This record gives sequence, C-alpha cells and structure tokens, in this order.
Amino acid sequence: MFSEFIAHIKENFMNMITSRLIVLILVLFGMGGYLIYTIFQLQIVQGEEYFNNFQLMITKERTIPSTRGNILDRNGKLLAYNELAYSVTIEDVYESGKGKNARLNATISRLIQMIEANGDSVINDFHVILDKNGNYQYNVEGTQLLRFLADVYGYPSIDQLKEKEKNATADELIQYLCSTARYGIGDYTDEDDSSSFVEGLGYTKEEILKIVTIRYAMSANSYQKYISTTVANNVSEETVAVVMENEDVLDGVSIAEGTVRKYNDSIYFAQVIGYTGKIDQDELKTLQAQDPSYDLNDTVGKSGIEASMEMELQGNKGSETVYVDNVGKVIETSDRIEASAGNDIYLTIDADLQKAAYHILESKLASILLAKISNIKEYHVPEGGSGGDIPIPIYDVYYACINNNIIDTSHFTSQYAGETEQQVYAAYSDKKSRVFDTLREELTEACTPYKDLKEEYQIYESYIVSMLYDHNIITDSAVDRDDETYLAWTKEETISLNEYLNYAIAQNWIDVSRLEINSQYSDSVEIYNKIIDYIFEQLDTNTAFDKKIYRYMINNDELTGRQICLLLLEQNIVNPPEDELRQFKAGNETAYAFMRNRIEQLDITPAQLALDPYSGSIVITDINTGDVLALVSYPSYDNNKMANGVDAAYYASLRNDLSYPLLNYATQQKTAPGSTFKIVSATAGLMENIVSTTDTITCTGVFDKISPPAKCWISPGAHGALNVSGGIQHSCNWFFYEVGYRLGIVGDTYNSDVALNKLAKYADLYGLTETSGIEIEEYTPDVSDTDAVRSAIGHGTNNYTTVGLARYVTTIANSGTCYNLTLVDKIENQNNELITDNQAVVRNRIDMDTSYWNAIHTGMRRVVEGKAYFSDLDVNVAGKTGTAQENRNRPNHALFISYAPYESPEISVTVRVANGYTSDYVAQIAKDVYEYYYGLKDESEIITGTAGTLDGGSINAD
Repeated sequence: MFSEFIAHIKENFMNMITSRLIVLILVLFGMGGYLIYTIFQLQIVQGEEYFNNFQLMITKERTIPSTRGNILDRNGKLLAYNELAYSVTIEDVYESGKGKNARLNATISRLIQMIEANGDSVINDFHVILDKNGNYQYNVEGTQLLRFLADVYGYPSIDQLKEKEKNATADELIQYLCSTARYGIGDYTDEDDSSSFVEGLGYTKEEILKIVTIRYAMSANSYQKYISTTVANNVSEETVAVVMENEDVLDGVSIAEGTVRKYNDSIYFAQVIGYTGKIDQDELKTLQAQDPSYDLNDTVGKSGIEASMEMELQGNKGSETVYVDNVGKVIETSDRIEASAGNDIYLTIDADLQKAAYHILESKLASILLAKISNIKEYHVPEGGSGGDIPIPIYDVYYACINNNIIDTSHFTSQYAGETEQQVYAAYSDKKSRVFDTLREELTEACTPYKDLKEEYQIYESYIVSMLYDHNIITDSAVDRDDETYLAWTKEETISLNEYLNYAIAQNWIDVSRLEINSQYSDSVEIYNKIIDYIFEQLDTNTAFDKKIYRYMINNDELTGRQICLLLLEQNIVNPPEDELRQFKAGNETAYAFMRNRIEQLDITPAQLALDPYSGSIVITDINTGDVLALVSYPSYDNNKMANGVDAAYYASLRNDLSYPLLNYATQQKTAPGSTFKIVSATAGLMENIVSTTDTITCTGVFDKISPPAKCWISPGAHGALNVSGGIQHSCNWFFYEVGYRLGIVGDTYNSDVALNKLAKYADLYGLTETSGIEIEEYTPDVSDTDAVRSAIGHGTNNYTTVGLARYVTTIANSGTCYNLTLVDKIENQNNELITDNQAVVRNRIDMDTSYWNAIHTGMRRVVEGKAYFSDLDVNVAGKTGTAQENRNRPNHALFISYAPYESPEISVTVRVANGYTSDYVAQIAKDVYEYYYGLKDESEIITGTAGTLDGGSINAD
C-alpha cells in the first residue's frame, strides 16, 4: 500500500511538471526554446532516477539491553548465567485500517508454523492455557489474576475493573480478544487485498491461543511503534534459516541475536535463585522509582536472588539511532553507546552441600513413607488418636498416582494407548455413566437427604455445589448464611441437593445470566432444568471430578493396584530391574511390594505422591559469621522453564501439583516450633530469675494450675525433679509449663498476658519476631499471643519458618550473637573487581551469664547423647527436637535444631518436615548432613539414591 502511494505521487508529479513547462517554454521562446526544453528533459530524467532510488527512512532511538550479571556459589561455581541465542521477533509495521488484523494474524500464523516445524516453540507466557479437556483456563488466581485482567482490559489499576470483567471466564476473555474490537481473529476478509489469509475460522483453540499470546505481547509494546516483540526464544539454526529465507513475506519479522538466562542444576537452587521474566506494571512502577530507564520491554528478576539483587544484576542499557524503512527493516545505525554488563553475585551457598542436603532430604522422606505405608485399604484416626502413628494405606498410594498426575489419564484415549490403559478407560467410562445416572436420579426424583447418602455420593454432591459457587452460578455474596434452609444443607445435612438448589432459585441466589436461558422471565422449573444441564455439561469434561470417580473405583476394587502398576509401566513412568519386572508380570510380586520398591528406588518420589510427608526443608549456617551455607526446599522446580518467558503449561502443572513445588518450604512455610522453642523459655526463666541453673522443678505428669489441665508428653508417667539442663534434655513439658506459669505471676495472681509479653521479649532476642535477614522472600513469624503456659512449650499461636529457626539456633550456638542472616557473600563487576564484600549484620547480642549458656548447651548436648542413632557419629552434636500437632487427622510436624562441634561450634543444621510424624526422623536427616559436611563417610554411602531404614523414634517424645 505504501509503495503504491509513492509511485502514484511520483507519476503525477512528473506528468504535471513536464506538460506545464513545455507550454511555458514555447510561449516564451518559440521554437528556439526547444533547446531549453531538451536540457530540462535531461534534468527530469536524472530527477526521476533519483526519485526511483528514494527510500523513506524512519528514525528511532533503540535501547540496547545490558547483559545480566552471573550468580555463583561461594566457591565460584556458576549457578546462573547467560547464553548467546537467536530469537524470532516481530514489529508492528502494519498500516492501520480494515485489513490490518487479517494481514498481521496471517503473518503470525505462518510464522508459528515455521517455528514449530523445526521443533522450536513460540512464547506461551500468557496466563490462559488449555487444560487436558481442551478448555481455556487461567493459570493464576487471586490478586495475580485480577492484575492480569486489568492489564488485558487496559486498566492501570485493579480497582477500575468492571464486575463483569473481574468475573470473566478464560473462555470469555479469549472471545473478547478475538473480537474485532481487539485482534480480529476469525474476521479475515479484506476486500482490498485478495491475498489475505481467509481461513481464520478454521483455527483450532490451540492456534488461537498462540496468536492471542503473541498479539497480546505486541500490544504491550504498542506505545512505541517499531519496537520488536519476541515470538520465540533460543531457536535453532534451522528456524533462523527458514525465517530469513521468507523475510519477504513476513513483514516486520526479524532474527535477533541476544542472550537467554540459564541455570545450572536448577532443581537444587531454584528456590534461592528464582528466575527472570518480562516486567509487569507493578514491577515497572517499583523499579522506575530506583532507575527511570526501566521500561515495559525489560526482563527482570521475578523472585529469589534474581529479584532482590536486580539493581546489581541488571547492568546499564546502551542506545543507538536506527533508520528503518517502511516495513521495519534496518537501513543503517548511528550514535551507538554500548551497554555495560551487570555485576556478578557470589552467594554464601556451598553448591555441593546444597545438592547433597537436597538428596539426603528426599531419600529420608521416602524412608518415612516406607515406614508408614501399610497393606490396608483405608484408615480412620480413632478418637484421641495421635498424629505420630497414622499409617498410610496402600490404596492411598495407588490413588496418589492418579490424583497428582503421575499417571496421565488423558493418554487412555490416545491411539497409542496400551492394553491396560484401554481396559481402565472402559471401566472408567462405565463407572462414570453409572455415577451420572445416579446423580441425575438424585437431582430429579430420589432427593435423598445429604446425611443419608453413601459417602461416595456425598463427595460428588459436595463437589457439585462447590463448582456452582466457583462458577458464580450460585452468587456467593447473595447467600444468607443464617438462613434455615442454608444451614439445613451445610450444617444439619437434613435436606437434599434438589431441595437446596430449588430454594436457592426461589431466593434469587442463582445468577441466571450465566445459564443459557432465552427469557429473563423463565420460571423456576426451567431454571432448575438448566442448572442440571449445566452441571452435567461441566462434569463431563471435569478432570477434578474424574479423579473422584477414580478414587472410588480404586476403593471398590474396580481399578486394582495391579492395574495401577501396569499403567506406570505402560506409560514408561517407572523402569524396574529386568528380574523384578519378570517376577511382577508372572504374578510372583504383589502390587503392594512393587509400589514399595518403586518408592524405595525413588522411581516414584515423595513429591510425586504428595502423601504426608512430601515436603521438607534444611537450613545450614556458619554460626560465627551468619552466612547461610545451604537453604534447601523440597520439592523444587526447574527455573529454566520459568525464565525467558514463563512456560505457561509448565507453570500450570506446578500450580496443580499437590506437593506445591513453587513454595519455598524453608522461608514460606510456618508451623509451630514445638519443643525447639523451649530454649526461649529457659532463657526467659533464667534471665527473669524465676529459676536458677541449680533449681529443680518436679514433673508430676499433669499440670493442673490452669484449666483445662496441660499434660506432659510422658503422662501418665512423670519425669520427677529436673533442673534447666534436665528439662531441656528430657524435653519435659511440665517443667516449661511451670516456667511459663511463673513468668505470669503478678503478686499472688497468674496473668497469661504478662507471661506472653515476657516470652515475646526473649523470642525477640533470638530474632524470632522478625524475618531472618536473608535476601529472598520470607514469611513474617508469629509469636504466640494466647495461653502462655502452652506457648512456653512452643504451642499457642507460635509459628516460625525454618530459616527463622536457623537464626535462632545460630544465636544459641555462638552464645548470644544474633545475626541478620545473609545469602550474599560478595559482588564483583565484569572485570572481577570487588564491589562489595558482604558481611552478615549483627542484629543484637544477648548478654547472658556464661553459666546460663552452659546450662542450655549441656541440655542440648544431652538431647543428642540420648539418641542411639547419633552414637557412631565422630563429631559431637548438640540439638533440640520438636514435635507439633496441628491436625489430629494428619501426622505431627517434626523439627530439629542443632549445631556442631559441641565443644567449638562451627555450623548449625535446622531441619523441618511438615507432617513428618516424629522429630527422631528429622534428627536422622541432620545426622546425615553432618556426616557429609565433615567427610565422616564416603559420599556414596550417604547419598545412595535410594530410601533406607530409619531408627524408630518415640511417638510422643519431642
């Protein structure tokens, strides 16, 4: 279009000038003017030649991105770096007008096909994905989702979103973006250009999503024309070649040379290092306040060290003046100012120690699972049961293979499905049909009160109601929580789902606009029938509901343990030794034994099963410097798939993973500290002079000075008379109940609040009232504000992170120096010149009598001396165990804080396994860490790649 316009101007200009000058020359000079005309005609020819060679040039200032600094461990091992790579980019060089969307979408579609034909992938960091059932869904929620919607609808603030926009489903959002008001995907007719791509209506949902993703990324750059948008990162040479060969039909498309962020051994360090990604509006506002040069095209740290050290890592941008033609091709450049690379960050982390601790943790979690898995179908915790003795039914293990997506049920319908996959799918289809028939009967005729349903159908109906709330069919804000019928459904369970839904219709709790009803005056019967239709339409492609069906197929032996094992084999998820495989296929090995072997060999990991315990954390510090030597969170993730544009499908899989690998369990999980808190109480008792190092307190088993009485873990037994060291050694609850009680005595009266304030004062001295000081995201601790007596043993509302407890035990180990812990060792520029030699800052010092410290250290040393499994360790360790019950239907949390060598402490090791049953288990994790750190065993003996056996600890002792 533009070239035709130039040609038209040139032709008319030449014709006009030539005709008018001939007349003028002849009038003025007669025939003698012919010579003049001839000379002028020569000039016209030369002018036309100049015009033919004329190119319109557009000048723009282009930013040259800087190279991000590297991240290394304390010994110089490279953890995060940049790798040269080619990217495919596109610029919006398309003229506005009716046909723009058609041409741009056609170009993008062709480009996607070229890229994918060579095995490369286009960007997919849009927050909408296709689920296994082919439905659009968001991969973020809460505030993240609202921020995303605000960006899509063009609002700088979430508060500006209209109610309909806030509640837009993923499908509605895609429809909006495909409309002619936005990207016009599906509206490709261009009367002015017969070459336009006109097959838009033939796009699959996957193709539409890819085009939308690229168009949305381009729209983020729309404030600056001729700014390129990345379509694909790190592409192959084959893709580079095919794109360059087709540049003449791919307007605005270029190959750019740049870098991609890479992470070595990513799974071990992802939670510490984090990852990079394209800046969002909130990040832009924050970073521009520190450096105005940031813009919406920048890649920045999104989490971890990448985010916290952004200003050091980013470097300084360069610039150049670029001259481009009308289709965005660069003609020439000038005024180039080179970018300067970011600084390198050296962490305090020891990479080898971090990796070893991760492996130790994973294998020990598997060991705990093996110790608790039992060949039973189900288990219900009895009244008064303990969280330390809950078995794991093998049927739960079978179901976990489906529930946490170890087995891919979508493959059952593939043309490549194996024999067992086909059999299981046939059984599932039959089961689902029967379930639907029963549910439809309940919703229309049977109308059984909820409490009288079988447990299976109670689960199904509860899921249906939750789904109707989640999909805003039932408007949550309209529901009266005090309504008698509502309570009859939710509390008393005396009515049927039929009755509840019909009542909801009568009370206008139903949003009929979300149902396919033609008339706004529809009667209640029509609305109810539409709700039923909606329920079964949604359930038919609902993966979460499918999993509930599989749950009861397994419970009812319609899907056997042996079939689960065969599915694992058919989908190549496990690869047992040849001999075992023969034995299993011959029927000589049970499904129970097969599954236990897979867990033992870590063919199936604790994270994959997501059965308690599936997670844990370890923090190791240098107690004399405040350096963090290892900060381990299990499970983890591959941050390579999150950098350079988040892989949306991978991100969705992480969010749906029941082991929550995106959570940093060392810094973002808080639990009660249990008896590890008793050192705070001992300190408070000594410093407040309510107990001395020689005073004894007599444990009688039950502490009845408060109501209801509090029991010692040894009850109905008793510890008898103990001093401070003995109280710590035996972890006597009664001893520390009494300390907490005495802290609250005012005159002759006990005041819990007074005691709580004193406990908080000494918790603060150990740094437990604030985050630990490390340079990554960390949850703020909770110091108990209720029940001082129970708070003194680490219960109440005490909740701390593992890294917070690591600072606490670091302070204990060095006898009073409380550091703000650090993960950063030093910062160097690209010339290896030292910029910052970082040191942990001393937060405060605890000025306490040496005899008090000796009493505490002695008690902690005796704790470890009492553990038989530590007897063969050639370094003396001091420590304190802790067990905390949060939910009687789940195992107790298990904790261990420690340091070594006892005589002259160097390092601390803090371990937490949520729902880990007993602190004895986690103490054995710490033991392995000490053996590795001090080289007491060959590495191959410690890190075997398999689960081992654990010494059984006391269920109650902590």
